[in-house]
Amino acid sequence: MTLRQTLFAALLLALPATAYAPTAFAQADITGPQPTLPTTKLTIIGHDQARHEFTVELALTPEQQEVGEMFRKTIPADQGMLFDWTIPRDVPMWMKNTLVPLDMIFIANDGTITHIAEDAVPESLAEISSGGPARATLEVQGGLTEKLDIRVGDKVKGAFFK
Repeated sequence: MTLRQTLFAALLLALPATAYAPTAFAQADITGPQPTLPTTKLTIIGHDQARHEFTVELALTPEQQEVGEMFRKTIPADQGMLFDWTIPRDVPMWMKNTLVPLDMIFIANDGTITHIAEDAVPESLAEISSGGPARATLEVQGGLTEKLDIRVGDKVKGAFFK
């Protein structure tokens, strides 16, 4: 591979890593929640083999991911939103215009939970890190991971995780 090809490949790999950063899109036009997105079923299988079933909206496009759970007043305990990043990457998240606390569950390619950010503060602009590469981020009701004893190392099944 030539130096030019190597640099081009590196650039292509770097672009997706920043495509969903909080500052990547203009926020001026977002004034309300997005319509309900297509849904799928997910199951988290705990360390104790407990099964936790969720119906999650799929945020697949940059625009859907930009808006996420903004302006929603409630997140039911059996629902959430799954952000698919397609390939594992470091994922910065934030809570701008998000009115309720969320738990953010970061998931590897194989469905293993790699990091959990609990009770993210509503409307905070502080960056919430994935703590390493994540294939996807699952947002659920704040405090739910503690209540259900969901932990790093538990497995997610469904959607992109078999």
